[in-house]
Amino acid sequence: MKYKTLDLSITNRVAHMKFNRPDELNTMIPEFWSEIINVCEKLNETSEVRATIISSSGRYFTAGMDLSVLMGWGPDLKADSARNAERVYRTVYKVQETFNAIASLRMPVLVAVQGGCLGGGVDLISACDMRYCTKDATFCIQEINIGMAADAGTLQRLPKLIPMGLMKELAYTGRRLEAGEAKDCGLVNRVYQSQEEMLEDVESIAAEIAKRSPMAVYGSKKAIDYSIDHTIAESLDHMAILQSGMVSHADIMTAVQARATKSDPDFRDMLSDPVKIGS
Repeated sequence: MKYKTLDLSITNRVAHMKFNRPDELNTMIPEFWSEIINVCEKLNETSEVRATIISSSGRYFTAGMDLSVLMGWGPDLKADSARNAERVYRTVYKVQETFNAIASLRMPVLVAVQGGCLGGGVDLISACDMRYCTKDATFCIQEINIGMAADAGTLQRLPKLIPMGLMKELAYTGRRLEAGEAKDCGLVNRVYQSQEEMLEDVESIAAEIAKRSPMAVYGSKKAIDYSIDHTIAESLDHMAILQSGMVSHADIMTAVQARATKSDPDFRDMLSDPVKIGS
């Protein structure tokens, strides 16, 4: 399928989403929101994909939501305030669902950021599992600079990733967080000299993930994500339930045999989605 805002490729069990509108700073136009959801649904139904990379092209990772989208949020002058508010509520909910789709991918998501990552870009990277950037990368909660609060996940996910005081400073001031500070506060795992160097390393990390048991990686992701919003006791119980239902003895035997023979294990892919709901 051809997409307007991104290119999708799958190589050696690693999917790669690359934003492809560099001349427009990869702004999030109306098509972006539905295309991301479509791609995520496709990846969740594709049995062989074990890791996903999100990257971009040009001097900006993304300048965030396109103004054409924001302008469409204006009130209907023929309607009352309650009806206009309800419409905005539904619109914001749809925007949130795009980034929820990324967070809900059953495989780890690695995002590689170069240049500016503004507004909706911060919502997006906050929904990913691991973040990497070039030395020229900057991150900005841009919404406050245009008179609104960020509403698509930044204010909910970013406090789980960086210190609360810094989180509030960025949300209230709209200042740019430079790559070095992003690394120091734990927002990104590594900083690179160039995009080429970054992509090469991120692709190697994704390849390492793809070599592991996909069931074990999936179980690890589910357990970690659950623990973010639950107590240790609740998370341990959740882990016991996960392990009792989804531990793959076949994968354990494959791993043990590979270690014994000093060879690379060859784990079976996960199953594709067999459930078809509706006509």
